[in-house]
Formats: sequence, structure tokens, C-alpha cells
Amino acid sequence: RPPMKIRLASILVDDQAKALAFYTEKLGFATKHDIPMGEYRWLTVVAPDGGDTELVLEPNAHAASKAFQEAIKSDGIPATAFFSDDIRVEVEQLKAKGVEVTTEPTEAGGVTIAAFDDTCGNLIQLVQE
Repeated sequence: RPPMKIRLASILVDDQAKALAFYTEKLGFATKHDIPMGEYRWLTVVAPDGGDTELVLEPNAHAASKAFQEAIKSDGIPATAFFSDDIRVEVEQLKAKGVEVTTEPTEAGGVTIAAFDDTCGNLIQLVQE
């Protein structure tokens, strides 16, 4: 029996259209699925390198989801982490596109981390191993 695989990971967003624009235009991800589902959409993006994992841009429509999202952001906790081979270059490119970097590249226990605001209710951590 083959091992389980992670193919979908979700991130809560306060506006799916705004999230799609940010994740594609600012981060360079590609739209994989954009399927209307009533008031919301089944909306996923993928890394430009063609990896198998899709990031679901999940509406924070449930009261508990919205409260959770607001609480972790206000406490400075990233909603998720993305990896970069050159975090310093990545951060400069994000800044050049107008992205708010909230934590400059910082050494942390054998990795370098940074963070930015995705404009959709989340802090996202960048990690370079």
C-alpha cells in the first residue's frame, strides 16, 4: 500500500478574489482550480515549479474560522510557511511588489525565517533551510 500524500493545504482568507490576486500577482503562484460554488469558489493555487500540492484559498465564512484567523494574526503567529532557496532575494522581490514584510530575514536555529502580510488576514512565514 502506498503511503498517504498531502495534496491539499488550506489557508483561511477574508476575500477570495483579493486572495487570488495576491497569491498569483504578488507571489507568482498559478491558479489550478477556480470553480463557482454558490456564494464562494473552490479556489486553489500551485507553486510555479509544478509541485503536486495545491493551496486552497478557503473563505473564513464560519465565525470560529474568522475568530481563529484574527487571533493568531494579532498574536504574530503565521498561518502557514512557504520555503525559499534564497530568502533574502525573495524578501526584496516581495518588497518591490509592494508586499508588507513584517519580519526581516532572521537566523533562527539553523534556518532563516521572514514573514509577510498576505492582505487577506494572514501572516505567512518564509523559511530557508
